[in-house]
Amino acid sequence: MSVYQHTIEVAPDGRSTVDISHEVQAIVSRSDIETGICQVFVQHTSASLMLTENADPVVRRDLEAFMTRAVPDGDSIYRHTMEGPDDMSAHVRSVLTQSGLSVPVAGGRCLLGTWQGIYLWEHRTA
Repeated sequence: MSVYQHTIEVAPDGRSTVDISHEVQAIVSRSDIETGICQVFVQHTSASLMLTENADPVVRRDLEAFMTRAVPDGDSIYRHTMEGPDDMSAHVRSVLTQSGLSVPVAGGRCLLGTWQGIYLWEHRTA
């Protein structure tokens, strides 16, 4: 069994989504692994990963609008607020979403659907 590991660094600009599909695919291509699983993992407690539509950016804005309503910043129930009003809400958002994704690989390529993209979702505002 072949294994290939690589780390990428992403520097989002505050609360946002960053398309990392091309970087992930480039890593898979360099790995020379033809068939298998690509595991993507975020090493952070206030960001997450999502596999979602890549054609219409309104989808990601709607997801953010939903999350803002479901998990508001500065809610009085939060006690962990050392880093500001978005601190605990960012942790809650990351727990409700995914820290890891598995994508099948065949022919040396990630088998993403036509309209699928891999995104880092930063939940902090700064």
